[in-house]
Amino acid sequence: MSNRRNVTGPVLATVFALSAAVGPFAIPEAAAQAFPSRPLRMVVPYPPGGATDIISRNLGQKISEDFKQQVLVDNRGGGGQVIGTEIVAKAPADGYTLLLCSVTHSINPALLAKLPYDTARDFTPVSFVGSSPLVMAVYPGLPANTMREFIALARSQPGRINYASAGNGSGGHLAMELLKSMAGLDIVHVPYKGAGPAAIDLVAGQVSALFSSPLAVVPLAKGGKLRLLANTGKARSATLPDVPTVAESGVPGYESSLWYGILGPKGLPHEIVMRLNTSIRAGLAAPDLREKFEIGGVDAQSSTPEEFAAYISSEMAKWKVVIEKANIKPE
Repeated sequence: MSNRRNVTGPVLATVFALSAAVGPFAIPEAAAQAFPSRPLRMVVPYPPGGATDIISRNLGQKISEDFKQQVLVDNRGGGGQVIGTEIVAKAPADGYTLLLCSVTHSINPALLAKLPYDTARDFTPVSFVGSSPLVMAVYPGLPANTMREFIALARSQPGRINYASAGNGSGGHLAMELLKSMAGLDIVHVPYKGAGPAAIDLVAGQVSALFSSPLAVVPLAKGGKLRLLANTGKARSATLPDVPTVAESGVPGYESSLWYGILGPKGLPHEIVMRLNTSIRAGLAAPDLREKFEIGGVDAQSSTPEEFAAYISSEMAKWKVVIEKANIKPE
């Protein structure tokens, strides 16, 4: 996975734990060579709809075509992704049960007091599959046309500007808390039960700002009901080339993307990991899949298993600091 940050210091212990899961373990070599001999199951810890549907069904189709075996998408929403994730953690390490995980996978260990699995040790990283930047949208009446102007305004009025999120511990909440920490801002959090209600109140001017997925705010911005200031990715989005990143808008090093990847249970044999990784990387390179991902605001990106392990570890470390500093609690 290109252009991912290096992971050093105390994070290395977690990297080694994640990377170790990639090695060969329980399944005899003959079984690994026969893989796959039956349909695969991709557990999606979300209800149907949105970016996870686009990713799971289109990527699953590519894997199915490659392996000549059906890939069954199993939506298991609920519990902040814990329900579906636990299913994969406890599944046999044979490559037939996979998890489409997201950034929430790296957030939950710091956000939730107890998990029925060990995030760092109970999974085998297979590949990064894509990312989607959040977009900073503001009420058009706010006197800020750029992220730099928003930061200057917030600094001049500490505690007076508020921002909405889809809920405590949501991607938008953490993205703003990271911005507050890195830019030295004092702005007030107003949590909602979902991105939809938050966007409605932003349009009405009840709140001033919101970090949200492009799907939720771009149509409103095109209609002149919101103003887009920046995206949270490492680079500008192909679908929003005129919207700068937060990093290039006065906060160097800032990144907070909604990312997705494929995990298997702990102990997945190396041969099977690499067969899956090769198939996923080939699927993600297909122009038709990349186009479908882009329509959903997702940038297709693959990685080696080791790169994905390191990235998960770096994200766990980053969000642990943000959550502890902001004293964020689940709803």
